[in-house]
Amino acid sequence: METATARDRRERFEDSEALRALLTRLHEAGRGAWRHDPEAAALMEHASSKYAALARKHGLDPWEAASAAFEAMRGAATRRAEDPWGVITRAVQVTCTAEERGNGLLCSVHQARRPRYSVFHDAERFSDRENPLPDYHPAFRFDPFTDDEPDDGDAVPERTVNVATAIEDTIAFLTRVGWEPETARAAVEYVTARLTEASSRASAFEVLRRDRQARALLDLPGASWTALLRVVLGVPDPALAHTNAGRGMLRRLLIGQPLRALLTDDDLVITAGLAAPRFDAGSGGS
Repeated sequence: METATARDRRERFEDSEALRALLTRLHEAGRGAWRHDPEAAALMEHASSKYAALARKHGLDPWEAASAAFEAMRGAATRRAEDPWGVITRAVQVTCTAEERGNGLLCSVHQARRPRYSVFHDAERFSDRENPLPDYHPAFRFDPFTDDEPDDGDAVPERTVNVATAIEDTIAFLTRVGWEPETARAAVEYVTARLTEASSRASAFEVLRRDRQARALLDLPGASWTALLRVVLGVPDPALAHTNAGRGMLRRLLIGQPLRALLTDDDLVITAGLAAPRFDAGSGGS
């Protein structure tokens, strides 16, 4: 049961002017004030209680939310704000969301705050699935009776498909023909993530082709983005379905073509190389 003293203290902390006065006093007291001031300790306990539900919503400990509140309370903008608690609450919300995304993406909170990383779905190991991705997703499925047969040069002793290896080979190919490694990885991982959510490569191509947000997040010119989709997913033209251009890099790698074979495909190398974004120093990708 809450005591009268605790209730009075909570009501005083919730008052914007009282909070502003306390934050100003702690700021002016200088180094060590937050560590030794009993009222500061009480304020942090109040923040922990205040944001406990928000922290649990994001799978965090209440004191992690209190830590975010502490960082916000030390800022000059909070002391000058018309509603200090409004500023603090927003900062805690942003931090908790970034913490949750960072845990899911297996990256730092700093990276999780950036749109180019937060756009991706949470990390998922292929081994977490009972069956390999090609076994249940039609975008990667190969049926010798209903799908396109590989050319003579595509035949391999075993048709075992390693999706992770195909993705890494695709990134390696783009890097070798002039793409920045970071850009190539971000783009390919984005494309393959959307591919797993689509019913087919053709539908994934159309959705991605119109995805302006992806272009902005990846900082790619329109021509580079479209060419990348054609190279990775293949040209969505039924007349080219049985050609290398129609299959795309991922398809060719998944049916057993080695990376070295793709690197000897002059048309593919030239197309991918010309599509590599080349920005002047200090310029953006628009």
